[in-house]
Amino acid sequence: MMVKEKANSVAANLESYYTQPNNLVDLFENSAAKFASRNLFGTKNKETNQYEWVTFAQVAERVNNLRGALKKIGFEKGEKIGVIVGNSVEWFVCANATHGLGGIFVPMYEKELQKVWQYIIKDSAIKYLFVSNQKIYEVVKGFQKDISTLKGVFLLYGAGENSLAELERMGKVNPVASYKPHWSETAVIIYTSGTTGDPKGVLLSHGNLTHNAMESHWTFDVGEEEVGLSILPWAHSFGLTTDLHVFVYAGWQLGLAESADKLLVNFSEIKPTHMNAVPRVFNIIYDKIQQSVSADPEKKKIFDAAVAEAVKNRDLKEKTEEFKFYDAVAFSTVRNIFGGRLKQVVIGGALMKPEIAMFFSDVGVVPYVGYGLSETSPVLTNNSPKRGNKFGTIGKPYKDTKVVIDKSRVGEDSPDGEIVVYGAQVMQGYHNKPETTQEVMMPDTWNGFPGVRTGDRGWIDEDGYLNITGRFKDEYKLENGKYVHPESIENEIKLLRYVSNVIVYGEGRTFNVALVVPDFEAVKTDSQTSRWAQGTPEEIIANKECTDFISKQITDHLRKSFGGYEIPQKFLYITEDFSVDNGMLTQTLKLKRRNVMEKYGERLRALYDNV
Repeated sequence: MMVKEKANSVAANLESYYTQPNNLVDLFENSAAKFASRNLFGTKNKETNQYEWVTFAQVAERVNNLRGALKKIGFEKGEKIGVIVGNSVEWFVCANATHGLGGIFVPMYEKELQKVWQYIIKDSAIKYLFVSNQKIYEVVKGFQKDISTLKGVFLLYGAGENSLAELERMGKVNPVASYKPHWSETAVIIYTSGTTGDPKGVLLSHGNLTHNAMESHWTFDVGEEEVGLSILPWAHSFGLTTDLHVFVYAGWQLGLAESADKLLVNFSEIKPTHMNAVPRVFNIIYDKIQQSVSADPEKKKIFDAAVAEAVKNRDLKEKTEEFKFYDAVAFSTVRNIFGGRLKQVVIGGALMKPEIAMFFSDVGVVPYVGYGLSETSPVLTNNSPKRGNKFGTIGKPYKDTKVVIDKSRVGEDSPDGEIVVYGAQVMQGYHNKPETTQEVMMPDTWNGFPGVRTGDRGWIDEDGYLNITGRFKDEYKLENGKYVHPESIENEIKLLRYVSNVIVYGEGRTFNVALVVPDFEAVKTDSQTSRWAQGTPEEIIANKECTDFISKQITDHLRKSFGGYEIPQKFLYITEDFSVDNGMLTQTLKLKRRNVMEKYGERLRALYDNV
């Protein structure tokens, strides 16, 4: 009896934490009613080359129509609908129509291996699938003969009988009221990128996602009518929560970026006030600023003086007249790169270099670094206007979140350990993977909330901010017994303008080595390297003077932050960059070490010959 009473008490406790709106249907419908006439999504019209906007009410009507059609063709509560679609109004319409029937939504990437699509569709038992173009349609249509659960494939665009438009027409004359899921019901399955084996389907509930979105919104001092530029994929939990759900909940406008190479143009068109990004975006812009300034001695003199004055003004409430002058003549130019209105940026996916973060903060575009996992909806900690911004850290834990540093893998005398978290955002488990779920989920709870092992290594400082050391799964020991966290070294190397990508290797060896993909455009245009960069990429990396110069830049740079045993002593240069298309990067641009080592491992190991 006591066990039952305790279970009821825990359930009641959780119920109080997941406050309204506690499901994604209410989250959208509440905003659609409150902000009906306000613009929600902006999409670039390729014919007019202009952004066109749709309101909350217009999107809600499309959601209602598709929901009616899905019910008409036989979709039932608990079944799954998938999309192979990029960020779009239609993506959102499919997701919310699914939720409004009690269904589970399974997003996939357009740029993905065919075998991964097939695995996810079969593993999640998708019933209806929406795809963005005819090419993908022809591929996945053939899956139906091998996947019995897949009953229909629909094209997002066009007007045929298998199109989204036709379904919306059907649903308009067959309306059905929306179902309001309980917070504990599964809302989405986010498949991780599968850096080691098959993708894992992360089960996230309506309560996980709404709680995380509302908490993310609360931590920021923002206006009621913010405008964002969406550059993160919604098929990943970072973009899903911080871009999509936060903006919908708050009634904000969200312009959809066209592509990575058109970001600067899209910034000038959307003029965002608030956005979410990965550090790489700002590293690239920072590098371009430095290149531009360095090319003009007079401009560099003014800019260096402006940066020096900004440093003096960091802790001043009332800025000096000198700062105001430099802000007008120098820093306003940087802000204009982002459209002139960007006030703050949420950074996730990797740690942002403190010097770069402070630079952008000085010029009036403040970066707030956060941390999370797909398994945690995703945000666990962040820096924010309401709770402080400590550069170099990943912030303080969210409300209803407990962070524990488990030292069982490293010893009690270690300054850091594995980051273990409990909270309202922790996943329900991995779909169809009970053993893998058991490996990462904690056996106990905190305030009724489940816990999960992150696999990340870190520590909490005296001010309560979480700091990341590295990832346990990536770390390795050198022959001398010292541990190396290669990702930290790689991220530091990639800050150099001469380097596009890199992987560090050295497990069980006497020293580290590195595989480097140069940034050939930077090498060709930089005054220090251009004399070696007149030929093809193959000719450039064959020039020992050029590669020796880059290698020295890398080692000199690393000496500022890393011990001698961590710095690579030999380098291998290649011309093919790591990408999603060649399988070397995940969809969120994380390194697939296993794939890189399968292709280049033998050549890397050969660097140790004759040592």
